Amino acid sequence: MSSPIDFVYHEARLIDEKRFDEWYELFADDALYWMPLTREQPIGEAHTSLFYEDKLLLKVRIERLRHPNAFSQQQPSFCQHVLQQPTIIESAQGKCVLRTPFIYAEAQLDQQVILAGTAFHHLQGDGGGWKIQMKKIELLNREAALPSIQLLL
Repeated sequence: MSSPIDFVYHEARLIDEKRFDEWYELFADDALYWMPLTREQPIGEAHTSLFYEDKLLLKVRIERLRHPNAFSQQQPSFCQHVLQQPTIIESAQGKCVLRTPFIYAEAQLDQQVILAGTAFHHLQGDGGGWKIQMKKIELLNREAALPSIQLLL
């Protein structure tokens, strides 16, 4: 089993390399991919989030990115994650939570978006590896009017 820290680096690399099918397989069947809209926002569908997606919606997002008629990708987007070293903030019985501050850059033609934030990976052990139970992304400026993000944080 790789270390949970290595897992987080691997997950970011899969996104940067657009290896979306492999990235998708890192998620548990009941996983949640969540970006809260406000600080200290409670989890749940009753609150407005920048996104709040289960594994099915992640699959839809990936298929949209790949679709030949996806207008937003007629000129493809590219991204790069720059991560601080992940820190394990909780660990017990095959589960752990990691905190990873990051800078994310996304480019499309002459446009570039740069975002800063912290990712929280809730991982569970899975037969010698790890699966993402929840990935929560807290953007530094999440209350601001944000540009359209084409790829995946």
